[in-house]
Amino acid sequence: MSQHPSLRVGGKIVKKRNVLKRYERIDAMKKAGNYKDGDRVLGLPKTKVDM
Repeated sequence: MSQHPSLRVGGKIVKKRNVLKRYERIDAMKKAGNYKDGDRVLGLPKTKVDM
């Protein structure tokens, strides 16, 4: 059986993700000035992915 072409790549497969981890969303909101230390971490608004 042959190997799938996507598995032959020597490096890591990098795709644009459409979902951020919570800490990434907080970092993005801090850069935009929408989040301060001590604010709630649950129920964060959606943020655009800029990766």
